[in-house]
Amino acid sequence: MQRVTRACVRVDGEITGETGPGFLVLLGVKNGDLDADAQYLAEKTANLRIFGDDEGRFNLSLLDIGGGALVVSQFTLYADTRRGRRPGSELAARPEEAVPLYSAFCEHLLRMGVAVGKGIFGAHMEIELVNDGPVTIMLESKTG
Repeated sequence: MQRVTRACVRVDGEITGETGPGFLVLLGVKNGDLDADAQYLAEKTANLRIFGDDEGRFNLSLLDIGGGALVVSQFTLYADTRRGRRPGSELAARPEEAVPLYSAFCEHLLRMGVAVGKGIFGAHMEIELVNDGPVTIMLESKTG
């Protein structure tokens, strides 16, 4: 995830999701991930203290600042590049497994009070963002 001042995603020239201050979350789902992983990652995302307080220290969370999240599915995060020159996708969950977990992650964030913008699973997307910091954090689930 990247801390952003704003971000949006377009499909066929139309904005499908956006956020103001908060996170752009590039969400990879791998084989064997469960709803418990989606819930854990959503709670970590909402509560991770990586926003500056009045002294500029990382003391505030997404919930503290009332920020949002733009969540975009990105199976290429699990690309296997160890062989050849074309990345393999064997580690990434198949769409029938990944879509429900992508949706569950977004729903968990919504239930915690985070405004969620979304991309379209499987679509070719264009993402615009203004990275704030830059601050980029890689989170993995407990089973990851």
